[in-house]
Amino acid sequence: MASLSIPDAIAAQAADWTVRLSAADPLERDNARAGFAAWQQQDPLHAAAAQRMQSVMDRMASVRSASGGHPGPARAAFQAAFNPAKNPPTNRRPKRMAAMLALVMALVLPGWLVLVWQAYPPSYIAADLRTGTGQWQTRTLADGSRITLGSGSAVDLHFDPQRRTLVLLQGDILVDVAHDAQRPFVVETAQGRIRALGTRFSVDTKPGSTLLTMLESSVWVQTAAQTGSDGTAIQAGQRVRIRSDGLGPVEAVDVRSVQDAWKFHQLVARDQPLPEVLDVLGRHRPGRIVYNRAQLQDIRMLAVLPLDDTDRALQLLTDSLPALRVRRLTPYLVLVDAPAQP
Repeated sequence: MASLSIPDAIAAQAADWTVRLSAADPLERDNARAGFAAWQQQDPLHAAAAQRMQSVMDRMASVRSASGGHPGPARAAFQAAFNPAKNPPTNRRPKRMAAMLALVMALVLPGWLVLVWQAYPPSYIAADLRTGTGQWQTRTLADGSRITLGSGSAVDLHFDPQRRTLVLLQGDILVDVAHDAQRPFVVETAQGRIRALGTRFSVDTKPGSTLLTMLESSVWVQTAAQTGSDGTAIQAGQRVRIRSDGLGPVEAVDVRSVQDAWKFHQLVARDQPLPEVLDVLGRHRPGRIVYNRAQLQDIRMLAVLPLDDTDRALQLLTDSLPALRVRRLTPYLVLVDAPAQP
């Protein structure tokens, strides 16, 4: 089994099962174990991919064993190894842990696993809350706030008597903030900070930007470059794209359509670049959607697409865009392009 060549798509599926097996909900874990066992029996390649993934996880577990089996130090090692600027080491032990982890990864990551690590980076694996491909999850936080995570999303929580901070690492979230005048609720992304007391909004990570959509009340937005009292108030019914060095134009949105999109698991595209639409669809299906971003950037979309049936969504795209070509090489590898017309 170990000598079999593992296709990227199957490796990605094995990684997705691994994520599901670590779900916080015991019922979800039980269902994942049953599904994973059935998946392995479908094909020898599935079993081989599972064996190799388990080997990686076992070696990572050896990092945890250095601290008596507790997950905290291993998690700190993840963060120290991959986000050193955000997590400066305070003593030599985290440095040793990070070095051990880096060595483990250097030894155990074959070429076929590079794709897996791109889809599920260490920050995602170590996140406080996360969802697998095609999963949606709603959780009530310690302060009474509610958060819904879309497919392939991950967040870290930093709650204490002085603060309520949620770090969105990837994906998208819908937040219903419980009012607490003493502790503003802050959502942080790579591009900025969103500060609220009690309100409802969604946050979606994009390549190089964050998309904020306000549904109720208002928030105060600061980009990564802003400090002190600098910032901008965004009101209910408004949407803005946050970049590290500034905000895009504030646009009006239909609040009801946004809420329905979350409720019915839809993608509502209104004059949205096609690559961004494909980014979202790719996050909701196993495997990869491959396309040339520059080639498709000028194609704008006006559509409502089902996120729980991405094959149908892709078909709807080709129906509405005759120049678009979608080729399904396997169920887990889709090529999208727009060939030049003769």
